[in-house]
Amino acid sequence: MLFQGALLDEGVISKLSARLLVVAGLFNVVIWPRFAKAIVDDDRAWAGDAWSSTPQAFFWVHAVLIGTAMTLGVIVLVIGVRSLLAHRRSPA
Repeated sequence: MLFQGALLDEGVISKLSARLLVVAGLFNVVIWPRFAKAIVDDDRAWAGDAWSSTPQAFFWVHAVLIGTAMTLGVIVLVIGVRSLLAHRRSPA
């Protein structure tokens, strides 16, 4: 693949950096869903009872934050994994 070749030919991402990206991506993928659960359970997120009333601004602000963080976390994880796989396939 062109991306993987360019990744290694120019030495853009080292093995250490790739590992750091994987750890950062995993951290985001594991932590943010737990935070989402806490937001859904928070009384400030709803006008009345959870899931049976309208979500408040508190809910929507955190939903956007969590969605953005999860998206970036998955992107970082994919870049890290692809970098590690490219390093594994390249001749030492």
